[in-house]
Amino acid sequence: MGIGTRDLADLPAIWREALDAARAARAEPRLGPIAQWDAIGGYRMLTALPAAAPDPAIGPLLAPAHAELARTAEVFLDCAGQASRTAQALGIHRQTLYYRLGRVEKLTGLDLDDGEHRLLLHMALKAARL
Repeated sequence: MGIGTRDLADLPAIWREALDAARAARAEPRLGPIAQWDAIGGYRMLTALPAAAPDPAIGPLLAPAHAELARTAEVFLDCAGQASRTAQALGIHRQTLYYRLGRVEKLTGLDLDDGEHRLLLHMALKAARL
């Protein structure tokens, strides 16, 4: 939706949406170098939240030494928890995936079989890249 279809009084909201779409595009390369507000999906909600420190549960996962574990967890969650799709996307064996996910659970104290824990982890990982 462009300015032509909205009232000029909406200009501050349009500007905010454009900035949020740019932040999302920077955080999520699959969105491309330029993203439109209506195409950034869940990032619409995440960019609307006030800046905050990462949830304490995922703090250890965000350490540079655990970057590969964080990426593994995010890809796993992006693939709806499907191990074969995740392993293929990461180019690793399924046993390697299970090992890494076990390490993620130990580091964070989160149970990846629990939907609320998966939601927290997924949102926190996405928000950390913003």
